[in-house]
Amino acid sequence: MLQDSGDTGGNTEFTAPRDPVGVTESMVKNDIDFGSHEYRDMIDRSLLNKGNNVRLKQAIEKAKNGEPVVMAFIGGSITQGAGSAPIHLQSYAYRSYESFKFMFALSKESPVHLIKAGVGGTPSELGIVRYDRDVLREGTVQPDIVIIEYAVNDADDETQGNCYESLVLKALATDNKPAVILLFSVFENDWNLQDRLAPVGWHYDLPMVSVKDAVVDQFHKTKGEGNVISKKQFFHDIYHPTNLGHRIMADCLEYLFDVTNRSEWDEQYRDIEKAPLIGNDFVDVKLLDRKNGNNIARIDAGSFDKTDTDLQMAEMDAHDYGTPQFPNNWMRTGEGNDAQSSFKISLRCKRLILVFKDSGNDEFGTAQIRIDGKFVKQVDPRQVNWTHCHATLLLNEEHVREHSIEIEMAERHEHKCFTILGFGYVD
Repeated sequence: MLQDSGDTGGNTEFTAPRDPVGVTESMVKNDIDFGSHEYRDMIDRSLLNKGNNVRLKQAIEKAKNGEPVVMAFIGGSITQGAGSAPIHLQSYAYRSYESFKFMFALSKESPVHLIKAGVGGTPSELGIVRYDRDVLREGTVQPDIVIIEYAVNDADDETQGNCYESLVLKALATDNKPAVILLFSVFENDWNLQDRLAPVGWHYDLPMVSVKDAVVDQFHKTKGEGNVISKKQFFHDIYHPTNLGHRIMADCLEYLFDVTNRSEWDEQYRDIEKAPLIGNDFVDVKLLDRKNGNNIARIDAGSFDKTDTDLQMAEMDAHDYGTPQFPNNWMRTGEGNDAQSSFKISLRCKRLILVFKDSGNDEFGTAQIRIDGKFVKQVDPRQVNWTHCHATLLLNEEHVREHSIEIEMAERHEHKCFTILGFGYVD
């Protein structure tokens, strides 16, 4: 269900960043002067690139004209809202959506809708598989703005940026031509993958917002030198922002909205037509799971004939409850299997991503994968050791052909559990 806007002020003037969802007690204790020049300068530093503004200005004009606008966010746990409380009201995604409403929407009759699709601990390699389902909602939604946040998750992207650029292009290529904004969050150790990912934004002249550029330098200064906020105030743990950190992220996006609103229109945006910088091999990836699998491929589930209900949960949209991820799965319980019975799937494709469940439960064991009769890799759901969606690349070829994939338990793991959450395939 989409989140609708309520009454809004229609204010388009950028003043000191305000708190549309209420100042919390913890923020008051932090004693941050949100109206100071130092705070404003910190927020200003986040604008890595204004980018071609045509698409974002179109979304802003829709809101001003009283038309519905859909804001979508996809990323990892920070987009999910980790570190904020309550998670459904204090995440940077929800706060950014509230800011956009406050700045541009006219009334209840001109709703702004929220799609929040962050899943903790997952890279763009998984994001590209679930984009159609979680953002486009199987073709029922066309976002006007898509904010992509994978700067601290994509170290595990086996394609080294190909899936990220493919996701950016997939979002840009939607028929209604949404504005795509690249957001670069940061860890407590000052690290992110901005050096790898920002060139994609420069390549297509996209709006880019860097939380790293905003906060890191001032972390290492004294108050007299220009420090605004400490790491202790910004970070809930070594990975995730506090409520205050989420507010700052939202204020950085609000600054982009304001700058765009005040700027003259750029020339029409056409840069999507150029050759990719890293790669676009996964733009057309589609999800195959238990729900649609038999319509796409020939499947013999073997002993992987159960459905796992103990799944990773994520608070989607403005919900305060978790939604199970990849519920249409194939699970092997390991009970009563004297002889191994493998999972077999045959389909025409040229690229294939397996999504399986990580678990901290010692009842789960290692599986091995063969493609066309040849051993490809082993996958261990205990490596991460928490309930989590894990994407791994199985196949990446230039041409489509029929492939047979077999998944079976490794030696001495024959009586262990394993859950195949789904596949991402390109045909």
